[in-house]
Amino acid sequence: MAKLKPRTLSGFMELLPAPQQQMERMMETLRRTYALYGFTPLDTPAVEAAEVLLAKGGGETEKQIYRFQKGDSDLALRFDLTVPLAKYVALNYGQLSFPFRRYQIGKVYRGERAQRGRFREFYQADIDVIGDGTLDIVNEAEIPAIIYQTFTSLGLHRFQIRVNNRKILNGFYAMLGLSDRAGAIMRTVDKLEKIGPDKVRAVLTEEDGLDAGQADAVLAFTQIQGSNDAVLAALEEYRGKDVLFDQGLEELRTVTRYLAAFGVPQSHFAVDLTIARGLDYYTGTVYETTMLDHPEVGSICSGGRYDNLAEYYTDKALPGVGISIGLTRLFYVLNEQKMLNPALPTAPADVLVLPMSPEELDYAISAATRLRAAGIRTQLYCEQKKFKAKISYAAKLGIPFVLFLGGSEREAGTFSLKDLRTGEQSTLSPDETVAAVRAYLAESAAIAPVVER
Repeated sequence: MAKLKPRTLSGFMELLPAPQQQMERMMETLRRTYALYGFTPLDTPAVEAAEVLLAKGGGETEKQIYRFQKGDSDLALRFDLTVPLAKYVALNYGQLSFPFRRYQIGKVYRGERAQRGRFREFYQADIDVIGDGTLDIVNEAEIPAIIYQTFTSLGLHRFQIRVNNRKILNGFYAMLGLSDRAGAIMRTVDKLEKIGPDKVRAVLTEEDGLDAGQADAVLAFTQIQGSNDAVLAALEEYRGKDVLFDQGLEELRTVTRYLAAFGVPQSHFAVDLTIARGLDYYTGTVYETTMLDHPEVGSICSGGRYDNLAEYYTDKALPGVGISIGLTRLFYVLNEQKMLNPALPTAPADVLVLPMSPEELDYAISAATRLRAAGIRTQLYCEQKKFKAKISYAAKLGIPFVLFLGGSEREAGTFSLKDLRTGEQSTLSPDETVAAVRAYLAESAAIAPVVER
């Protein structure tokens, strides 16, 4: 019969073993960091009833969603992790403790045009804090600390967390009598970095319907720059003109006030009045994180405060704050920029056990069992191949240690451990072998997945 040509669909990422290990290490780092802040893991189904996923959707969402019939069921693949979270909280409200803090790292699916760095199947890494009726502003202040801890743990240091508050923006546009055009204006202002202030001013007047004075006021406001204290001082000039603006300014001041206590250096945090995000979703603090040396990448982590997570599923008020990392895209960008750390161990095992003859097999099995009991990843190699091929196998996989077990080791109850990195070989007791490998593991655990260039 004719053979099918194997292929991976466009927009879907499939990694070889070594880069998959790098991806797994990044996910492990995220899980560990999120857990430090008291977030519980959550795993929602990849498939939901289409009506659940599309309750808030329509428009672009309906065009991009993967939707299919199974019998009489109208089903769809999740396109983000937030809508399934909303359903989960509404469904399990009575069993959850609030504030509910969850993290989820999972695949989502969007049937959009695949292009460089954009995928149809990709991992998102989200955290959210959900309140029952109310949610204290301190939760919004803690988010930058989690972003900072997450990226420094990955090995990134040249990044900036940019923060704004939607109430400030909405209040400012209300002052100008432009509330009905706020969405269009924010979308235009969002292009400042790409097309510059002159072209933005032209769009504001020619397409968004602002007069020259209004356009100048918008540009002057969004281009307020300087230190965080300087920006906040400039915003004080607008205080007292709109209630919503004043509320947003107080919230922004609170978020910045706790930065030092949360361990976020001023160098990594900036108040940026051009940040809008989620025009019909976010209601308070909004965040975007960018790599300083690679601004062309755009935001690598974004999110914000929202007032009612599950309004389509329940009448209960469930405000929250959350952020999302497009993990697949970030991994792709880091690989493209050659920032994935080549020193990161990617071997599937720490030790390869080689019985030198069939007579040592029982001893080799016992040795492998002992190492695994000590928490050491161990592979037993029993293929009948030449010695050189066995060593080549370990080297190709990057396994750092090989355990040679011959008759003399079996009789003496010892192990011959070779460090393939240095070529050094030693005859050790089982306990000494465990200690030697554990010393290596302690060193490798400190290697960050990412190295900046």
